[in-house]
Amino acid sequence: MKRWNGWGDDANDLNYELSKSALGFLESLIGKATPLPDASLEQVLATVPASRLPEHALYSTDAEERLRHARGQSLPDWLALRSGKLGTFPDAVAYPQSSEDVQALLLHAQTQQIDVIPYGGGTSVVGHINPEPNGRPVLTIDMTRMNKLLALDKQSQIATFGAGTIGPQVESQLAPLGYTLGHYPQSWELSTIGGWVASRSSGQQSMRYGRIEQMFAGGRIETLKGTLDIPTFPATSAGPDLREFFLGTEGRLGIITEVKARVTPLPGHEAFHVLFFPSWEIALAAVREIVQNKMQLSMMRLSNKMETFTQLKLAGSARVIALLEWYLKKRGIADDKVMFTFGVTGSKAQCATALRLTRQIASRHGGVGAGPALGKKWEHSRFRSPYLRHGLWDAGYAVDTMETAIDWVRVADAAAAIQSDIAGALSDEGEKVHAFTHLSHMYGQGSSVYTTYIFRCGNSYEETKARWDKLKAAGAEAIVRFGGTISHQHGVGKDHAQYLQAEKGALGIEAIRGLITVFDPQQQMNPGKLLP
Repeated sequence: MKRWNGWGDDANDLNYELSKSALGFLESLIGKATPLPDASLEQVLATVPASRLPEHALYSTDAEERLRHARGQSLPDWLALRSGKLGTFPDAVAYPQSSEDVQALLLHAQTQQIDVIPYGGGTSVVGHINPEPNGRPVLTIDMTRMNKLLALDKQSQIATFGAGTIGPQVESQLAPLGYTLGHYPQSWELSTIGGWVASRSSGQQSMRYGRIEQMFAGGRIETLKGTLDIPTFPATSAGPDLREFFLGTEGRLGIITEVKARVTPLPGHEAFHVLFFPSWEIALAAVREIVQNKMQLSMMRLSNKMETFTQLKLAGSARVIALLEWYLKKRGIADDKVMFTFGVTGSKAQCATALRLTRQIASRHGGVGAGPALGKKWEHSRFRSPYLRHGLWDAGYAVDTMETAIDWVRVADAAAAIQSDIAGALSDEGEKVHAFTHLSHMYGQGSSVYTTYIFRCGNSYEETKARWDKLKAAGAEAIVRFGGTISHQHGVGKDHAQYLQAEKGALGIEAIRGLITVFDPQQQMNPGKLLP
Protein backbone atom coordinates (compact mmCIF):
# COMPACT_ATOMS: atom_id res chain seq x y z
CA MET A 1 0.00 0.00 0.00
CA LYS A 2 1.20 3.53 -0.76
CA ARG A 3 2.49 5.57 2.14
CA TRP A 4 -0.21 7.79 3.51
CA ASN A 5 2.20 10.65 4.30
CA GLY A 6 5.12 10.29 1.92
CA TRP A 7 6.49 8.88 -1.31
CA GLY A 8 6.48 5.24 -2.30
CA ASP A 9 5.14 2.05 -0.83
CA ASP A 10 4.97 0.96 2.81
CA ALA A 11 6.74 -2.27 1.86
CA ASN A 12 9.66 -0.42 0.27
CA ASP A 13 12.81 -1.20 2.24
CA LEU A 14 14.91 1.69 0.97
CA ASN A 15 17.03 3.29 3.67
CA TYR A 16 16.22 7.00 3.65
CA GLU A 17 18.61 8.04 6.41
CA LEU A 18 21.24 10.55 5.32
CA SER A 19 24.80 9.31 5.60
CA LYS A 20 27.10 11.07 8.03
CA SER A 21 29.01 12.62 5.18
CA ALA A 22 25.83 13.87 3.49
CA LEU A 23 24.53 15.32 6.75
CA GLY A 24 27.86 17.00 7.44
CA PHE A 25 27.90 18.43 3.92
CA LEU A 26 24.44 19.99 4.37
CA GLU A 27 25.26 21.33 7.81
CA SER A 28 28.38 23.01 6.43
CA LEU A 29 26.30 24.71 3.71
CA ILE A 30 23.12 25.82 5.48
CA GLY A 31 23.53 24.90 9.13
CA LYS A 32 22.29 22.25 11.52
CA ALA A 33 18.57 21.57 11.48
CA THR A 34 15.97 20.32 13.93
CA PRO A 35 13.27 17.90 12.77
CA LEU A 36 9.62 18.75 13.25
CA PRO A 37 7.35 16.22 15.01
CA ASP A 38 5.19 14.05 12.73
CA ALA A 39 1.55 13.34 13.42
CA SER A 40 0.60 9.67 13.52
CA LEU A 41 -1.96 8.08 11.23
CA GLU A 42 -4.28 7.65 14.19
CA GLN A 43 -4.00 11.33 15.11
CA VAL A 44 -4.81 12.45 11.58
CA LEU A 45 -7.68 10.00 11.20
CA ALA A 46 -9.23 11.56 14.30
CA THR A 47 -9.45 14.88 12.42
CA VAL A 48 -11.35 13.49 9.42
CA PRO A 49 -14.86 14.96 9.62
CA ALA A 50 -18.03 13.06 8.91
CA SER A 51 -18.74 12.80 5.19
CA ARG A 52 -21.30 15.19 3.74
CA LEU A 53 -22.41 12.41 1.39
CA PRO A 54 -24.66 9.50 2.34
CA GLU A 55 -23.48 5.93 1.94
CA HIS A 56 -23.79 4.77 -1.66
CA ALA A 57 -22.91 1.66 -3.68
CA LEU A 58 -20.79 3.76 -6.07
CA TYR A 59 -18.28 5.02 -3.50
CA SER A 60 -16.78 4.68 -0.03
CA THR A 61 -16.93 7.23 2.78
CA ASP A 62 -14.33 5.41 4.89
CA ALA A 63 -12.16 7.90 6.80
CA GLU A 64 -8.80 6.33 5.95
CA GLU A 65 -9.56 6.08 2.23
CA ARG A 66 -10.57 9.75 2.26
CA LEU A 67 -7.35 10.68 4.07
CA ARG A 68 -5.23 8.70 1.62
CA HIS A 69 -6.81 10.64 -1.28
CA ALA A 70 -6.75 14.06 0.34
CA ARG A 71 -3.38 15.35 -0.82
CA GLY A 72 -0.67 14.86 -3.43
CA GLN A 73 3.09 15.21 -3.17
CA SER A 74 3.74 18.97 -3.23
CA LEU A 75 5.69 20.36 -0.29
CA PRO A 76 2.54 22.04 1.12
CA ASP A 77 0.83 18.63 0.83
CA TRP A 78 3.74 17.02 2.66
CA LEU A 79 3.56 19.62 5.44
CA ALA A 80 -0.21 19.17 5.78
CA LEU A 81 0.08 15.39 6.06
CA ARG A 82 3.08 15.43 8.38
CA SER A 83 1.52 18.01 10.68
CA GLY A 84 -1.92 16.39 10.57
CA LYS A 85 -3.52 19.72 9.68
CA LEU A 86 -5.24 19.00 6.38
CA GLY A 87 -8.41 21.03 6.87
CA THR A 88 -10.37 19.69 3.90
CA PHE A 89 -10.94 16.08 2.86
CA PRO A 90 -12.87 14.48 0.02
CA ASP A 91 -16.24 13.26 1.22
CA ALA A 92 -16.02 9.96 -0.64
CA VAL A 93 -13.73 7.92 -2.88
CA ALA A 94 -14.87 5.85 -5.85
CA TYR A 95 -12.97 3.12 -7.69
CA PRO A 96 -14.50 2.69 -11.16
CA GLN A 97 -13.54 -0.31 -13.26
CA SER A 98 -14.94 0.84 -16.59
CA SER A 99 -15.92 3.92 -18.57
CA GLU A 100 -19.53 3.06 -17.79
CA ASP A 101 -18.77 3.22 -14.07
CA VAL A 102 -17.29 6.69 -14.59
CA GLN A 103 -20.39 7.73 -16.54
CA ALA A 104 -22.60 6.63 -13.65
CA LEU A 105 -20.46 8.50 -11.12
CA LEU A 106 -20.54 11.71 -13.13
CA LEU A 107 -24.31 11.49 -13.59
CA HIS A 108 -24.71 11.02 -9.85
CA ALA A 109 -22.39 13.96 -9.16
CA GLN A 110 -24.28 16.15 -11.59
CA THR A 111 -27.72 15.41 -10.17
CA GLN A 112 -26.55 15.71 -6.55
CA GLN A 113 -24.35 18.80 -7.05
CA ILE A 114 -21.12 17.09 -6.05
CA ASP A 115 -17.67 18.30 -7.09
CA VAL A 116 -15.42 15.70 -8.71
CA ILE A 117 -11.63 15.26 -8.47
CA PRO A 118 -10.00 12.74 -10.84
CA TYR A 119 -7.21 10.83 -9.08
CA GLY A 120 -4.47 8.80 -10.75
CA GLY A 121 -1.31 7.97 -8.81
CA GLY A 122 -1.59 10.88 -6.38
CA THR A 123 1.84 12.19 -7.44
CA SER A 124 0.89 15.79 -8.20
CA VAL A 125 3.43 18.31 -6.91
CA VAL A 126 1.32 21.42 -7.58
CA GLY A 127 -1.98 20.75 -5.77
CA HIS A 128 -3.98 19.05 -8.53
CA ILE A 129 -5.99 16.70 -6.32
CA ASN A 130 -6.72 18.81 -3.24
CA PRO A 131 -10.37 19.50 -2.35
CA GLU A 132 -11.37 23.14 -2.25
CA PRO A 133 -12.22 24.49 1.21
CA ASN A 134 -15.81 25.59 1.85
CA GLY A 135 -17.07 24.14 -1.41
CA ARG A 136 -19.64 21.56 -2.35
CA PRO A 137 -19.27 17.93 -1.24
CA VAL A 138 -16.31 16.31 -3.01
CA LEU A 139 -16.10 12.92 -4.69
CA THR A 140 -12.59 11.75 -5.58
CA ILE A 141 -12.55 9.21 -8.41
CA ASP A 142 -9.54 6.90 -8.16
CA MET A 143 -8.82 5.47 -11.62
CA THR A 144 -6.21 2.87 -10.69
CA ARG A 145 -8.49 -0.16 -11.12
CA MET A 146 -8.72 0.72 -14.82
CA ASN A 147 -5.18 -0.53 -15.37
CA LYS A 148 -5.19 -2.93 -18.30
CA LEU A 149 -3.80 -2.97 -21.82
CA LEU A 150 -7.09 -3.10 -23.73
CA ALA A 151 -5.79 -3.43 -27.29
CA LEU A 152 -2.61 -3.31 -29.34
CA ASP A 153 -2.58 -2.47 -33.03
CA LYS A 154 0.88 -3.73 -34.03
CA GLN A 155 0.66 -2.44 -37.59
CA SER A 156 -0.15 1.12 -36.50
CA GLN A 157 1.80 0.75 -33.22
CA ILE A 158 -1.07 2.10 -31.11
CA ALA A 159 -1.81 0.65 -27.68
CA THR A 160 -5.03 1.34 -25.77
CA PHE A 161 -4.79 1.46 -21.98
CA GLY A 162 -7.16 2.08 -19.14
CA ALA A 163 -6.29 5.55 -17.90
CA GLY A 164 -5.39 4.35 -14.40
CA THR A 165 -2.47 2.20 -15.57
CA ILE A 166 0.70 3.17 -13.70
CA GLY A 167 4.10 3.30 -15.36
CA PRO A 168 5.39 -0.17 -14.39
CA GLN A 169 2.07 -1.72 -15.47
CA VAL A 170 2.29 0.03 -18.84
CA GLU A 171 5.73 -1.38 -19.53
CA SER A 172 5.15 -4.84 -18.05
CA GLN A 173 2.10 -5.37 -20.29
CA LEU A 174 3.81 -4.08 -23.43
CA ALA A 175 7.21 -5.76 -23.02
CA PRO A 176 6.08 -9.39 -23.58
CA LEU A 177 4.54 -8.19 -26.86
CA GLY A 178 7.81 -6.56 -27.92
CA TYR A 179 6.90 -2.90 -27.34
CA THR A 180 7.53 0.01 -25.01
CA LEU A 181 5.85 3.36 -24.42
CA GLY A 182 9.15 4.78 -23.18
CA HIS A 183 7.56 7.43 -20.96
CA TYR A 184 9.61 7.69 -17.77
CA PRO A 185 8.82 10.72 -15.61
CA GLN A 186 10.50 10.69 -12.21
CA SER A 187 7.10 9.71 -10.78
CA TRP A 188 6.98 6.67 -13.14
CA GLU A 189 6.61 4.10 -10.35
CA LEU A 190 3.34 5.64 -9.14
CA SER A 191 1.85 7.94 -11.78
CA THR A 192 -0.72 6.90 -14.41
CA ILE A 193 -0.99 7.21 -18.17
CA GLY A 194 -4.19 9.24 -17.82
CA GLY A 195 -2.47 11.57 -15.39
CA TRP A 196 0.40 12.03 -17.81
CA VAL A 197 -2.03 13.21 -20.49
CA ALA A 198 -4.00 15.42 -18.09
CA SER A 199 -0.85 17.21 -16.92
CA ARG A 200 1.23 17.22 -20.16
CA SER A 201 3.95 15.09 -18.63
CA SER A 202 7.47 14.68 -19.95
CA GLY A 203 9.57 11.53 -19.48
CA GLN A 204 13.30 11.35 -18.94
CA GLN A 205 13.90 9.87 -22.42
CA SER A 206 11.67 12.26 -24.31
CA MET A 207 14.37 12.89 -26.93
CA ARG A 208 13.72 9.41 -28.33
CA TYR A 209 10.10 8.72 -27.46
CA GLY A 210 8.66 12.23 -27.30
CA ARG A 211 6.68 13.98 -24.61
CA ILE A 212 3.22 12.65 -23.77
CA GLU A 213 1.63 14.96 -26.37
CA GLN A 214 3.58 13.12 -29.08
CA MET A 215 2.51 9.75 -27.65
CA PHE A 216 -1.18 10.58 -27.07
CA ALA A 217 -3.00 9.49 -30.23
CA GLY A 218 -6.60 9.59 -28.99
CA GLY A 219 -8.86 8.03 -26.44
CA ARG A 220 -12.08 8.30 -24.49
CA ILE A 221 -13.17 11.05 -22.12
CA GLU A 222 -16.26 11.01 -19.93
CA THR A 223 -17.67 14.48 -19.36
CA LEU A 224 -20.74 15.96 -17.72
CA LYS A 225 -22.06 16.54 -21.24
CA GLY A 226 -21.48 12.94 -22.35
CA THR A 227 -18.78 10.73 -23.83
CA LEU A 228 -16.18 12.09 -26.22
CA ASP A 229 -14.26 9.57 -28.33
CA ILE A 230 -11.15 11.00 -29.95
CA PRO A 231 -10.19 8.91 -33.00
CA THR A 232 -6.60 8.27 -33.99
CA PHE A 233 -5.06 9.82 -37.12
CA PRO A 234 -1.43 9.91 -38.25
CA ALA A 235 -2.06 13.61 -38.94
CA THR A 236 -4.99 15.87 -39.73
CA SER A 237 -5.71 19.39 -40.91
CA ALA A 238 -9.42 19.17 -40.04
CA GLY A 239 -9.68 22.11 -37.69
CA PRO A 240 -8.42 22.32 -34.09
CA ASP A 241 -7.07 19.08 -32.66
CA LEU A 242 -9.42 17.62 -30.01
CA ARG A 243 -6.47 15.87 -28.38
CA GLU A 244 -5.05 19.28 -27.56
CA PHE A 245 -8.33 20.28 -25.93
CA PHE A 246 -7.69 17.69 -23.22
CA LEU A 247 -3.92 17.64 -22.92
CA GLY A 248 -2.98 19.58 -19.81
CA THR A 249 -6.56 20.37 -18.73
CA GLU A 250 -6.06 18.65 -15.36
CA GLY A 251 -9.54 17.15 -15.08
CA ARG A 252 -11.36 20.43 -15.69
CA LEU A 253 -13.18 19.15 -18.82
CA GLY A 254 -13.81 15.55 -17.84
CA ILE A 255 -12.17 12.27 -16.90
CA ILE A 256 -9.92 10.46 -19.33
CA THR A 257 -10.86 6.76 -19.14
CA GLU A 258 -8.94 5.29 -22.08
CA VAL A 259 -5.67 6.41 -23.64
CA LYS A 260 -4.58 5.39 -27.11
CA ALA A 261 -0.81 5.81 -27.18
CA ARG A 262 1.84 5.53 -29.88
CA VAL A 263 4.26 2.79 -28.84
CA THR A 264 7.68 1.72 -30.13
CA PRO A 265 9.39 -1.66 -30.54
CA LEU A 266 11.65 -2.48 -27.61
CA PRO A 267 15.18 -1.18 -28.24
CA GLY A 268 18.00 -3.66 -28.78
CA HIS A 269 20.49 -1.63 -26.78
CA GLU A 270 20.54 1.13 -24.19
CA ALA A 271 23.32 2.77 -22.19
CA PHE A 272 23.92 5.98 -20.27
CA HIS A 273 27.17 7.93 -20.30
CA VAL A 274 28.75 10.84 -18.45
CA LEU A 275 31.07 13.55 -19.74
CA PHE A 276 32.54 16.57 -17.97
CA PHE A 277 33.03 20.00 -19.52
CA PRO A 278 35.41 22.71 -18.28
CA SER A 279 32.62 25.22 -17.57
CA TRP A 280 28.87 25.85 -17.76
CA GLU A 281 29.25 28.30 -20.65
CA ILE A 282 31.26 25.82 -22.74
CA ALA A 283 28.85 23.01 -21.90
CA LEU A 284 25.82 25.07 -22.96
CA ALA A 285 27.36 25.63 -26.38
CA ALA A 286 28.15 21.92 -26.69
CA VAL A 287 24.74 20.57 -25.73
CA ARG A 288 23.00 23.14 -27.90
CA GLU A 289 25.07 21.96 -30.86
CA ILE A 290 24.29 18.33 -30.06
CA VAL A 291 20.53 18.84 -29.86
CA GLN A 292 20.31 21.21 -32.82
CA ASN A 293 22.21 18.69 -34.94
CA LYS A 294 19.52 16.16 -34.00
CA MET A 295 21.80 13.53 -32.53
CA GLN A 296 19.83 10.34 -31.88
CA LEU A 297 20.12 10.47 -28.10
CA SER A 298 17.32 9.36 -25.82
CA MET A 299 18.08 11.75 -22.95
CA MET A 300 20.38 14.63 -22.02
CA ARG A 301 20.99 16.21 -18.63
CA LEU A 302 23.45 18.99 -17.98
CA SER A 303 24.20 19.76 -14.32
CA ASN A 304 25.51 23.21 -13.49
CA LYS A 305 28.57 23.78 -11.33
CA MET A 306 26.64 23.66 -8.05
CA GLU A 307 24.68 20.53 -8.93
CA THR A 308 27.86 18.83 -10.17
CA PHE A 309 29.62 19.74 -6.91
CA THR A 310 26.67 18.44 -4.88
CA GLN A 311 26.33 15.17 -6.80
CA LEU A 312 30.03 14.37 -6.55
CA LYS A 313 30.03 15.15 -2.83
CA LEU A 314 27.12 12.77 -2.28
CA ALA A 315 28.19 10.12 -4.80
CA GLY A 316 29.65 7.70 -2.28
CA SER A 317 33.30 6.64 -2.14
CA ALA A 318 35.48 9.67 -1.40
CA ARG A 319 38.53 7.79 -2.74
CA VAL A 320 36.91 7.06 -6.10
CA ILE A 321 35.73 10.66 -6.49
CA ALA A 322 39.20 11.92 -5.57
CA LEU A 323 40.66 9.76 -8.35
CA LEU A 324 38.07 11.12 -10.78
CA GLU A 325 38.88 14.70 -9.75
CA TRP A 326 42.60 14.01 -10.25
CA TYR A 327 41.99 12.52 -13.70
CA LEU A 328 39.79 15.40 -14.82
CA LYS A 329 42.29 17.96 -13.58
CA LYS A 330 45.02 16.30 -15.64
CA ARG A 331 42.71 16.76 -18.65
CA GLY A 332 42.17 20.48 -17.93
CA ILE A 333 38.83 20.20 -16.13
CA ALA A 334 38.97 21.62 -12.62
CA ASP A 335 36.87 23.68 -10.21
CA ASP A 336 34.36 25.04 -12.74
CA LYS A 337 33.53 21.60 -14.17
CA VAL A 338 29.99 20.58 -15.04
CA MET A 339 28.59 17.10 -15.62
CA PHE A 340 26.72 15.99 -18.74
CA THR A 341 24.71 12.75 -18.60
CA PHE A 342 23.21 11.35 -21.79
CA GLY A 343 21.59 8.17 -23.05
CA VAL A 344 21.74 6.21 -26.28
CA THR A 345 18.81 3.92 -27.08
CA GLY A 346 17.98 1.85 -30.16
CA SER A 347 19.79 -0.74 -32.24
CA LYS A 348 23.48 -1.32 -31.52
CA ALA A 349 24.36 0.41 -34.78
CA GLN A 350 22.20 3.45 -33.96
CA CYS A 351 23.67 3.70 -30.47
CA ALA A 352 27.25 3.34 -31.69
CA THR A 353 26.75 6.09 -34.26
CA ALA A 354 25.00 8.43 -31.83
CA LEU A 355 27.68 7.86 -29.20
CA ARG A 356 30.53 8.48 -31.64
CA LEU A 357 29.03 11.69 -33.06
CA THR A 358 28.13 13.03 -29.61
CA ARG A 359 31.64 12.38 -28.32
CA GLN A 360 33.07 14.14 -31.36
CA ILE A 361 31.07 17.30 -30.66
CA ALA A 362 31.84 17.11 -26.95
CA SER A 363 35.55 16.67 -27.61
CA ARG A 364 35.67 19.79 -29.78
CA HIS A 365 34.27 21.67 -26.76
CA GLY A 366 36.78 20.20 -24.33
CA GLY A 367 34.52 17.46 -22.98
CA VAL A 368 36.12 14.49 -21.23
CA GLY A 369 34.50 11.08 -20.71
CA ALA A 370 34.36 9.60 -17.22
CA GLY A 371 33.95 5.89 -17.90
CA PRO A 372 30.79 3.80 -17.45
CA ALA A 373 30.33 3.91 -13.66
CA LEU A 374 28.57 7.28 -13.32
CA GLY A 375 26.21 6.52 -16.20
CA LYS A 376 25.25 3.23 -14.59
CA LYS A 377 24.78 4.96 -11.25
CA TRP A 378 22.37 7.45 -12.85
CA GLU A 379 20.43 4.60 -14.47
CA HIS A 380 20.21 2.72 -11.18
CA SER A 381 18.98 5.74 -9.19
CA ARG A 382 16.87 7.50 -11.85
CA PHE A 383 13.60 7.15 -9.92
CA ARG A 384 15.00 7.53 -6.40
CA SER A 385 15.16 11.32 -6.08
CA PRO A 386 11.62 11.66 -4.63
CA TYR A 387 12.62 9.32 -1.80
CA LEU A 388 15.36 11.73 -0.69
CA ARG A 389 12.70 13.97 0.84
CA HIS A 390 12.27 11.35 3.59
CA GLY A 391 15.90 11.35 4.67
CA LEU A 392 16.18 15.12 4.51
CA TRP A 393 12.95 15.55 6.47
CA ASP A 394 14.10 13.21 9.22
CA ALA A 395 17.20 15.39 9.57
CA GLY A 396 15.19 18.64 9.74
CA TYR A 397 15.47 19.79 6.13
CA ALA A 398 12.87 20.37 3.40
CA VAL A 399 13.48 20.01 -0.33
CA ASP A 400 11.49 21.12 -3.37
CA THR A 401 11.97 21.95 -7.04
CA MET A 402 11.14 24.69 -9.54
CA GLU A 403 11.08 24.03 -13.26
CA THR A 404 10.46 25.86 -16.51
CA ALA A 405 11.36 25.77 -20.22
CA ILE A 406 12.79 28.72 -22.10
CA ASP A 407 14.41 29.62 -25.44
CA TRP A 408 18.17 29.11 -25.71
CA VAL A 409 18.82 32.83 -26.02
CA ARG A 410 17.69 33.27 -22.39
CA VAL A 411 18.61 29.91 -20.83
CA ALA A 412 21.91 30.95 -19.24
CA ASP A 413 20.61 34.16 -17.68
CA ALA A 414 17.32 32.62 -16.59
CA ALA A 415 18.94 29.59 -14.98
CA ALA A 416 21.33 31.81 -13.04
CA ALA A 417 18.57 34.16 -11.91
CA ILE A 418 16.14 31.43 -10.83
CA GLN A 419 18.80 29.70 -8.76
CA SER A 420 20.14 32.94 -7.30
CA ASP A 421 16.71 34.34 -6.43
CA ILE A 422 15.69 31.13 -4.69
CA ALA A 423 19.02 30.87 -2.85
CA GLY A 424 18.59 34.40 -1.50
CA ALA A 425 14.88 34.31 -0.74
CA LEU A 426 15.30 33.68 3.00
CA SER A 427 18.16 36.13 3.56
CA ASP A 428 15.84 38.42 5.53
CA GLU A 429 15.60 35.61 8.11
CA GLY A 430 19.33 34.96 8.08
CA GLU A 431 18.66 31.55 6.51
CA LYS A 432 20.79 29.96 3.82
CA VAL A 433 19.30 27.91 1.01
CA HIS A 434 21.23 25.33 -1.00
CA ALA A 435 20.06 25.57 -4.63
CA PHE A 436 21.38 23.84 -7.74
CA THR A 437 20.22 23.49 -11.33
CA HIS A 438 20.23 21.24 -14.36
CA LEU A 439 18.83 21.19 -17.86
CA SER A 440 16.95 17.93 -18.25
CA HIS A 441 14.95 18.18 -21.49
CA MET A 442 16.52 19.87 -24.47
CA TYR A 443 15.02 20.98 -27.76
CA GLY A 444 16.27 22.76 -30.85
CA GLN A 445 14.55 25.91 -29.64
CA GLY A 446 15.49 25.82 -25.99
CA SER A 447 15.62 23.76 -22.84
CA SER A 448 13.94 23.00 -19.58
CA VAL A 449 15.58 24.50 -16.49
CA TYR A 450 15.14 22.51 -13.28
CA THR A 451 16.25 23.93 -9.93
CA THR A 452 16.30 21.95 -6.68
CA TYR A 453 16.50 23.73 -3.35
CA ILE A 454 17.05 22.54 0.22
CA PHE A 455 16.34 24.64 3.30
CA ARG A 456 16.05 24.21 7.03
CA CYS A 457 12.62 23.65 8.51
CA GLY A 458 11.40 26.42 10.75
CA ASN A 459 10.48 26.08 14.40
CA SER A 460 6.94 25.12 13.41
CA TYR A 461 5.01 23.84 10.43
CA GLU A 462 3.58 27.30 9.88
CA GLU A 463 7.05 28.86 9.77
CA THR A 464 8.27 26.15 7.38
CA LYS A 465 5.33 26.75 5.06
CA ALA A 466 5.98 30.50 5.15
CA ARG A 467 9.59 29.86 4.10
CA TRP A 468 8.39 27.71 1.22
CA ASP A 469 5.97 30.46 0.14
CA LYS A 470 8.90 32.87 -0.20
CA LEU A 471 11.04 30.36 -2.08
CA LYS A 472 8.27 29.37 -4.47
CA ALA A 473 7.40 32.99 -5.21
CA ALA A 474 11.05 33.89 -5.81
CA GLY A 475 11.46 31.11 -8.35
CA ALA A 476 8.13 31.71 -10.08
CA GLU A 477 8.69 35.45 -10.37
CA ALA A 478 12.12 34.90 -11.90
CA ILE A 479 10.58 32.51 -14.43
CA VAL A 480 7.93 35.06 -15.39
CA ARG A 481 10.54 37.82 -15.59
CA PHE A 482 12.59 35.87 -18.12
CA GLY A 483 9.60 34.76 -20.19
CA GLY A 484 9.68 31.06 -19.30
CA THR A 485 6.69 28.76 -19.02
CA ILE A 486 5.43 28.41 -15.46
CA SER A 487 5.62 24.64 -15.87
CA HIS A 488 7.51 22.44 -18.31
CA GLN A 489 6.35 19.10 -16.90
CA HIS A 490 4.54 19.40 -13.56
CA GLY A 491 1.35 21.14 -14.68
CA VAL A 492 -0.42 24.12 -13.14
CA GLY A 493 -2.74 22.77 -10.45
CA LYS A 494 -3.23 25.19 -7.58
CA ASP A 495 0.34 26.30 -6.88
CA HIS A 496 1.07 27.76 -10.34
CA ALA A 497 -2.36 29.11 -11.23
CA GLN A 498 -1.66 32.72 -10.26
CA TYR A 499 1.21 32.84 -12.77
CA LEU A 500 -0.67 31.37 -15.73
CA GLN A 501 -2.02 34.67 -17.08
CA ALA A 502 1.52 35.99 -17.54
CA GLU A 503 2.02 33.13 -20.00
CA LYS A 504 -1.41 32.90 -21.67
CA GLY A 505 -2.55 36.53 -21.58
CA ALA A 506 -6.02 37.74 -20.59
CA LEU A 507 -7.62 36.60 -23.84
CA GLY A 508 -5.98 33.19 -23.58
CA ILE A 509 -7.33 32.73 -20.05
CA GLU A 510 -10.78 33.77 -21.25
CA ALA A 511 -10.61 31.17 -24.04
CA ILE A 512 -9.61 28.39 -21.62
CA ARG A 513 -12.37 29.42 -19.24
CA GLY A 514 -14.87 29.35 -22.08
CA LEU A 515 -13.81 25.84 -23.08
CA ILE A 516 -14.25 24.64 -19.50
CA THR A 517 -17.72 26.18 -19.36
CA VAL A 518 -18.78 24.27 -22.49
CA PHE A 519 -18.05 20.94 -20.81
CA ASP A 520 -18.77 21.92 -17.20
CA PRO A 521 -21.21 24.84 -16.82
CA GLN A 522 -21.47 24.48 -13.02
CA GLN A 523 -17.69 24.17 -12.48
CA GLN A 524 -17.94 20.79 -10.76
CA MET A 525 -14.90 19.17 -12.36
CA ASN A 526 -11.79 19.71 -10.23
CA PRO A 527 -12.69 23.32 -9.39
CA GLY A 528 -9.96 25.71 -8.33
CA LYS A 529 -7.26 24.11 -10.45
CA LEU A 530 -5.48 25.38 -13.57
CA LEU A 531 -7.12 28.82 -13.81
CA PRO A 532 -6.25 31.77 -11.57
